[in-house]
Amino acid sequence: MRPKIAFSTLGPVAKSRIIEMAWEDRTPFEAINDEFGLSEQHVIQLMRSELKPNSFRNWRARVSGRTTKHKALRSEDIIRGYAPAQYKPNHGLKKRV
Repeated sequence: MRPKIAFSTLGPVAKSRIIEMAWEDRTPFEAINDEFGLSEQHVIQLMRSELKPNSFRNWRARVSGRTTKHKALRSEDIIRGYAPAQYKPNHGLKKRV
C-alpha cells in the first residue's frame, strides 16, 4: 500500500488548481509534479479524497490511457500543456463593484 501524504498542508487554492490541472486533457502529470511536487499516484489520492465517488470514476476513466497526460507518450508536436486562453484571472468571475 502506498503511503498517504498530508493534503492538509495544501491550501484550498492549491488543491483547486491541482484538481483543475488533473481534469485538463493537455496538462501532463509531470507538470503537476513540477509545480506542486505531487506524483501521479499522489494526484490520484488527492482526486479520490476530494471528488465525489462517481466524479472520481469519471475522471479515472477519462485520463486512463490518455497519451496527453504523460510527457513520455505525447507526440513531439505538442510543445505546451495548455491553450493560451486557458488561464483566466478569477476563473471567469467578475469582480463586484
